[in-house]
Amino acid sequence: MEITGKIIQKLELQSGTSKQGNPWTKQEYVLETIENFPKKVHFDFFGDRANQYPLEVGETVKLSFDIESREWNGRWFTSIRGWKAEKVDPASINAPATPYAAPAATPMNNVVPNATPISEIPDFGAAEGENDDLPF
Repeated sequence: MEITGKIIQKLELQSGTSKQGNPWTKQEYVLETIENFPKKVHFDFFGDRANQYPLEVGETVKLSFDIESREWNGRWFTSIRGWKAEKVDPASINAPATPYAAPAATPMNNVVPNATPISEIPDFGAAEGENDDLPF
């Protein structure tokens, strides 16, 4: 999956040793999407990728990532694990489209082909014995 946005926060580099004795590192970031209603996305780079993609606050990037969920003590946790980040020129990103565009104007004399003339449309009024008490 991919997402484009601006890095708004870089958290501290984390490191440690696994149960098997292997060293690990993790670099976490927060990205804000470029949309009408921006969303904040927390993601990380794990292992060698933590140093392979050094990002700084203010940079606009296209992030390629995987979403992972895992269970621990009966609860589920989801993380976004980045595997590639490409720096993007903010000017090259299209401005977000307006969510509700006005319909295009149509001329008043448009003719619908094969349309039934109004004079030939049957009257679907109330049936005999029915009281049509609708307010409109």
